Amino acid sequence: MTGNNQHRTARQHIAASILLLGLIAPGITRAQDASEDGSTVVYPAAYFAEWQPITAGDMLARIPGQDTNGRGSGGGGFGGPGGFSRSPSRGGRGLGSGAGSTEILINGKRNAGKNNSTQQMLQRIASSQVQEIQIIRGTSGDLDVRGSGQIINVVLFEDLSSNSFSYQGSLNYSQDDEIQPGGTFAVNGQRGALDYTVTLRSQPRYRNSLNNESSILGDFSPNDTVTEEVTVDGSNNELSFNLAYAINSKSTLQLNGLLAERDAPTDIDRVTSNLRSSPVAHLFERETNPNPRDNWEGGFDYEYTFDNGARFKLLGIANQDDNLRIRQRFQRFADNTEELNLILNSNSITKERIFRGSYTFDFLQNQSVELGGERAQTTLNSALALGLLNASGTPSTALRGLIPVNLGLANSQVEEIRYEPFAIHNWRINSKLTLESTLLYETSEINQTGDAQNSRSFQFIKPKVDLRYNITPMFQVRGSAERIVNQLSFADFVAANDEQDNDANTLRGNAKLRQQTQWRYTLNSEYRLPSDIGVVSAEFFYADHQDVIDWIDASTSEDALASVNGNLGNGIEYGANLTASIRMAMVGLPNLLVNSTLSVQDSQVTDPFDGRERRFRNYQRGRFTLTTRHDVPEWRFNWGMQYFDRLDGGMFQYDIRDFEFSVGEPFYGIFAEIRDRRGITYRLDVRQLTDGSQCRERWRYDGRRSDGWLRELEYRCTHGGTQPSLTITGNF
Repeated sequence: MTGNNQHRTARQHIAASILLLGLIAPGITRAQDASEDGSTVVYPAAYFAEWQPITAGDMLARIPGQDTNGRGSGGGGFGGPGGFSRSPSRGGRGLGSGAGSTEILINGKRNAGKNNSTQQMLQRIASSQVQEIQIIRGTSGDLDVRGSGQIINVVLFEDLSSNSFSYQGSLNYSQDDEIQPGGTFAVNGQRGALDYTVTLRSQPRYRNSLNNESSILGDFSPNDTVTEEVTVDGSNNELSFNLAYAINSKSTLQLNGLLAERDAPTDIDRVTSNLRSSPVAHLFERETNPNPRDNWEGGFDYEYTFDNGARFKLLGIANQDDNLRIRQRFQRFADNTEELNLILNSNSITKERIFRGSYTFDFLQNQSVELGGERAQTTLNSALALGLLNASGTPSTALRGLIPVNLGLANSQVEEIRYEPFAIHNWRINSKLTLESTLLYETSEINQTGDAQNSRSFQFIKPKVDLRYNITPMFQVRGSAERIVNQLSFADFVAANDEQDNDANTLRGNAKLRQQTQWRYTLNSEYRLPSDIGVVSAEFFYADHQDVIDWIDASTSEDALASVNGNLGNGIEYGANLTASIRMAMVGLPNLLVNSTLSVQDSQVTDPFDGRERRFRNYQRGRFTLTTRHDVPEWRFNWGMQYFDRLDGGMFQYDIRDFEFSVGEPFYGIFAEIRDRRGITYRLDVRQLTDGSQCRERWRYDGRRSDGWLRELEYRCTHGGTQPSLTITGNF
């Protein structure tokens, strides 16, 4: 896409958002009102009656501004192709909500787990059990989470003793004509003081894609072409439970558990055509890549309320993730024989143990204080072994007769012990103004053994201020300033498989990484339109980063150029997010909900290889998303669509001897759903109506990229194809 086309597309997206906002005023008096109390908006069960929702997730999907991108029965949302991150996070550990995120609570309590999704749990809670849904935009010492943009609290009936069973069956179709079944069965209910949900889920993770690559040499003569068919025949099998028990009027206990098997074996058929030879020579290769992966999680959350209203909370979580990847590459010959020429074994076991305790009490008038601490232990055991056919050395039986290659940092154990005492002060200054101040002190020690011996200690002070002002009950302005410490990814400490570059095979590790930190400033305004017709908001942010993590020079000589994830120095980031969620009552369609989001951002850091100012690696410049949902209650029918487009032209990756530039086609999706008189729902999803190609240019250089001697230019596109699925959902 040319620069002019990029700017034209951006202007079109902005114009579409402005036009949508301009349509608001004519029909603002035609929708029903949702009751409001200050900064909390309450939607009682009666609000959703005309849509006949089946689950709590169905109910949430009908609230303006709550597009959670769920795909449950009637959810009506889609997930876009790839996430959109404002900052280059290095992997989160521990608890707490992210800045500006949305938290979902059940009866005011957060889920006592990290991997057991509350959003999926909403699809297992029958709508008949929901008393009301609260959208909480303020801060309070009574809440179970802090520092969120807003909180969704699903309140269940307390005196309803019942059982409900829900089921969901699905058929998913891929572009290679494979049909994969999946299903979910859940039991949800209440018996006296016990609330419970048990879910058994089996979903396919099948994906077929076609990759086409062509390259030219530095003198612009043809080099080669590569055609790949990649098939991931994976599965996602889970058993999970959530239990909540009211021990007595003062104390409650929640238990959470998850056992999952997420295998993703991958087969690749590759043909490389050498255009430099005459006649053209073809290299046929096949890869089989088993990828068994298992993880489990268990957690508890205990709360005791004293006679004076003070609360004591104790929470614990333990989880483990075992991930084994085996890459095996075979060369295929004309006589149908084949020869193994590469094997790459990567095995990692990640464990996490977290304990958190806190005591919350009232402090003076309209003020509360929470004092507490968190201890987290995270460990990684990683092993990597590479065997090649054409290498010097002694063949290894463990590598099926191939010759092992010394990788460095291939076998490592990394452990972090982190302590985090904290104090949170919440002050309701008046009926319109609230202030939440947080002070956290983080101290941690990271020890690495094995191929690298290293021990380091870190200390950080992390303050945060969150001020919210309700100018009117409908119009809120909030601002925050905080210091964020992005947790290190242990995968960067050790050697790993390079899944993006077949010519490289492995990535080096760096045992000297430091945490990337930032001071982040956010200003957000939100206006809830009268008569519940919708929500519009605008957010502006600026972040000052320290120790930005990106590729740095790790070369031992000019003949052994190499890069590794390391700390560059300082960088900045800034941007804006505009959203509108509108019921189209102004055109006579009050049951048509339109959600529009425009995000624009930029960043700046100094490149370590050539000294120039450039963006963060793989940093998206922005995105535009438009989703619709149209309910026709009298037909028990609803349908919707999604359009997603990334603002191309600014997504780069910079390395010591190559450079990458990524673009992608827009994403289009559509769904239609109908419910019969028995309450069984039939839903057709068609994800990616068009080809949806995602393309990459890679510029390879002789020697350092900064020297400018272009060796090869690659152009690669991935085609995923249309992905229709049929889902049948019901309960009894």
